[in-house]
Amino acid sequence: MRILRSFAFIDLSGFTALTETEGDERAVSILSAFRSMVRDICSRRGVRIAKWLGDGAMLVGVDTTPLVAATLEMQVAVRKIDQPITVRCGLTCDHVILHEGDDYIGHAVNVAARLCDIAPGGEVWAGPNIVEHLPRWGAVISEGEITIRGLEHPLWVARLGFAPLEGAVFPDPVCGIPLTLAVAEVTDRDALSNPVLFCSESCRDTWEHRPKPRPDGQGSLRIPLIGS
Repeated sequence: MRILRSFAFIDLSGFTALTETEGDERAVSILSAFRSMVRDICSRRGVRIAKWLGDGAMLVGVDTTPLVAATLEMQVAVRKIDQPITVRCGLTCDHVILHEGDDYIGHAVNVAARLCDIAPGGEVWAGPNIVEHLPRWGAVISEGEITIRGLEHPLWVARLGFAPLEGAVFPDPVCGIPLTLAVAEVTDRDALSNPVLFCSESCRDTWEHRPKPRPDGQGSLRIPLIGS
């Protein structure tokens, strides 16, 4: 069965050196934090984690933009892990064969894996058909043809990052991506009528359904309910 899917391979750059310098136990702790970060981002953005690959993973998206957004968000989120590690990523989009219900066979999968292998730490490299699905706050930092081992012809590759910002910057309250009114996908207002900017509908939905603290003592014997 041939289907259209988007693929991303991600990998922790610097993990091997971390294992040597910090020890296995510390490395496992960092890996657990990394996987927790990936699960949170993918769950919120509707991206499937197809498989874990040691200190990396293979991600699959039915829609391309959420997958691109997820890999870019990881560049922000990994900074919260207090270690000198970065995430590198390779992205592609094309038709592949769905094999035995849960595996993907095709050129696009192989290219995404190779792009991740050769991308420097902290960078997102994308093959053809990805750039047109960038979120408004994403940008092409550079692009050009590169030669990839195992491919007969050079591949056009774009290095993805964040759009330059001008004016007041408001980090998305859910994912932390810096935004301005010009690049935000969604806008809202908080209880004080201050602007709240979001990188996606999924982040706004998460924000709107966040747990809201109840007023202290509301309904207690000391502060009865209004009208009681």
